[in-house]
Formats: sequence, structure tokens, C-alpha cells
Amino acid sequence: MWALAGVLLTVLMWELVKWLGGVVSLPFNTNDQAMPHVWTMLQGASKPEVRGSSTTVLQAVIQAAGYSLMIALGGFAIGVFVGLVLAIVMQRFAFMERGLLPFVIASQTVPLIALAPLITGIGNRISIGPVQWNTTYSVMFIAAYLAFFPLSVGALRGLHAPTPTSLELMRSYAATPRATLIKLRFPASIPYLVPAMKVSAAAAVVGTVVAEISTGVRGGIGRLILEYSREATSQPAKVYVAVFGAILLGLVAAGLVTLMDLYLTRNLPKESPA
Repeated sequence: MWALAGVLLTVLMWELVKWLGGVVSLPFNTNDQAMPHVWTMLQGASKPEVRGSSTTVLQAVIQAAGYSLMIALGGFAIGVFVGLVLAIVMQRFAFMERGLLPFVIASQTVPLIALAPLITGIGNRISIGPVQWNTTYSVMFIAAYLAFFPLSVGALRGLHAPTPTSLELMRSYAATPRATLIKLRFPASIPYLVPAMKVSAAAAVVGTVVAEISTGVRGGIGRLILEYSREATSQPAKVYVAVFGAILLGLVAAGLVTLMDLYLTRNLPKESPA
């Protein structure tokens, strides 16, 4: 209900700003090309994608969003694996944390738009046996590149979460570092891992959309936004429908992580009001 209320509030604010643009002078344009009415966007979603086509704009956006979701999930899985391995290594060896963490942070300062063509150019020269690297793999790699950072930082914080008393108890049982990791550190890190995974999922979607726009991969929501932007003058609603499709894609990715959270914490005691 709160999510629905937030959507309705956004719609009201959009229409209010558009109305104010016709009454007072605002520092940005609020005409129908820059800010079409919400009902205009809804009408544009039901129109044919191209003249004479049986496929509507909404159907094309859903299909493209599904394609991008598969790429984003692949990049998310790779990013989670890499980030988790880095977090485990940094937690196990303090000198690795001091040496790797600055580079992990610095890796996120590279402009993604400049990185995407570079990765594509290098990847297209890679072939492992019968497997030939293609642009889709480059997009997935870029999604993983954005996804691993939040997960590695959050997982590292979670792996350091157990109290000294708990760690001393594991040492008193002569638990190996592996047993301590599995039986103590991983369960204690779940409250940190889940929010980090939500951020990673959203980052993977952002990386996928930006990489699709930068590399020109067809079939995804990023490419669709680029194609629809060429019709922004005549049909501005189409661009917004594609953008909303990308937003919905991020919400779906975060929702899947929420379902994973419910599954992982199903046996944990639930908090109750005092």
C-alpha cells in the first residue's frame, strides 16, 4: 500500500510541476515534448511500436526488459561471487584487506561510459576453444563490475560482525577457520549481505542498461531507450515508457533479492514489538 501511495504521489507531483510550468516560469522545460502527461504516456504504451506492427510499445519494452534482466542476473551472480571471494580473502588476511580494499574502492571511479567500449574491444579478441566472446558477454562483465563492489564491502563488514565472545567460543571448540566462517561469520553477516545484495542488484541493472547503450547491443532495454530517443520529438511518450521499463527492471531485481532474504531468514526469530 505504501508503494502504491508513493506511485500516486509521484504522479501527482509530476502533473503539479507540469501545471506550474504553464503558470510561472521554471528553470526547466515542461512542455508536452519534455514532460508529457501521465495519461499520454499510458496511451503511448498501447500504440504500435512501428506503424503497421501488431506489437505494442509496452510489449516491446517488456520483452526488452526481460532480455536485459537475464544479462543483469548473470552479471549479478558473477559480481556476487567475486565480491564474496574478495571479502573472505580480506577478512582472513589483514594485509590483503589493507592492500586490496583501496583498489576495490578506486575501481569504481572509472567512468563506465569510457570503460564499456574498451572492454568490448578487448573481449571481441578473446576466444576459448569453440566459445567466442561476444558483446553480450561484455555487457554482463560490466554489470558484474558494478555489482561486485557493494557486495564485497558489505560482506567484509558482515564477516567482521561476530562479537569477540562468539569468536572466543569457536576457538575454545578448536574450530577451524573454515568452520568459523561457515557456522559463525556467514550467519552473522546476513543482515549486512542482504542490503549489499540489493544495491548490487540495482548496480547490475544500471551497468547493463548503460553498457547496452554504449556498446549498441540489440534486444535490451538500453538499446530500446536509445532507439526511442530518436523519436522523442514526435513521440516523447515512447521514451518514458522505455525508461519506466528500466526502472521496473531494477525493482524486479531488488525484489528477487528480497525473496532470497525471506528464504534465508525463514528460520530466524522474528522481531516483535515490546
